[in-house]
Amino acid sequence: MTQTTTPPAGEPGTQRRPPLDPNAPVVLTVEDLKVQFPTEEGLISAVNGVSYQVKAGQTLAIVGESGSGKSVSSMAIMGLHDPKRSRIGGSIKLDGQELVGASQAEFRKLRSATAAMIFQDPQSSLHPFKKVGAQIAEAYLAHHKVSKSVAAKRAVEMLDRVGVPNPDRRAKQYPFEFSGGMRQRAMIGLGLVNDPKLLIADEPTTALDVTVQAQILDLMNDLQREFGSAIIMITHDLAVVAEVADHVLVMYAGRSVEHGTAQQVLANPRMPYTWGLLSSVPSLTADVGSDLKPIPGNPPSLLNLPGGCSFRPRCAYSDRVPDNRCATELPEFLEVPGEPGRLSRCHLADPAAIFADEVAPNLE
Repeated sequence: MTQTTTPPAGEPGTQRRPPLDPNAPVVLTVEDLKVQFPTEEGLISAVNGVSYQVKAGQTLAIVGESGSGKSVSSMAIMGLHDPKRSRIGGSIKLDGQELVGASQAEFRKLRSATAAMIFQDPQSSLHPFKKVGAQIAEAYLAHHKVSKSVAAKRAVEMLDRVGVPNPDRRAKQYPFEFSGGMRQRAMIGLGLVNDPKLLIADEPTTALDVTVQAQILDLMNDLQREFGSAIIMITHDLAVVAEVADHVLVMYAGRSVEHGTAQQVLANPRMPYTWGLLSSVPSLTADVGSDLKPIPGNPPSLLNLPGGCSFRPRCAYSDRVPDNRCATELPEFLEVPGEPGRLSRCHLADPAAIFADEVAPNLE
């Protein structure tokens, strides 16, 4: 896995993103989303009451440890959960269409045309026995009444647009003949071939070296400006978040725990879990040989969440909350006073002061 670094507190990355259009239309609205999986051991609440919006041209980064609900929530948007083995509640509106309760036939019409998803491992996502160009052309044919030759031409155009060299020749090759970076470029071309309004990228750079990672992120930024798509970036890598995100949603144990602009969340986070994520990433300014600061413990079982705040067993600051509220009362996901649109889930009376005095100096 590629090792990356996060910028010091107060310097949330050297973003090259243009200002957001305040009048941009809302592409996706998720309200009180719940995703549950019945098992023999009990009911797993993988996503519990998550809400957010994404506008055209905006990138929302969803971050958190494995098991936090990042991918599960996004798969619900794409209709990729087996309806016989899952329970989905709340509301998901994509381009105004309600998706909770939609049929698989309705989801098939939306996939690739209105929304597309790029997965972490393109080699397992691309069909090994079909040529790359044919797979892209097949996705185009599914939503356009054109000839196979027109679809094949479109596939070559997309490979060229995402920076695959010699696209005519490469379109006739199989996925195993591509490098890891080129396979991911092909997956991006496959995702964008029908000009979808929403693109979900699930850890798209995790398996790539840092140079190729930067190229893929630059490519996604360029294509977003060209196509105007809304993007959801699912990642654990805060350096990627600093590079590409306009807004950040932090998830823990299936719930939202912090939401705001990238500037707000990376420069002045309000939730101890976010502090832990920042502290556990190598710093560019740290002394050589200095130890990393991992978050102690492990994420809780979704079958048996602890009472009160789910992060309490791992939190170093819960003893500063009076009356043992962290153990008995789930914090509400509330707007931060004086910061419209900024939300946090924590009982601490003044988390901003604690971060500034005790956490931020250790990130520099």
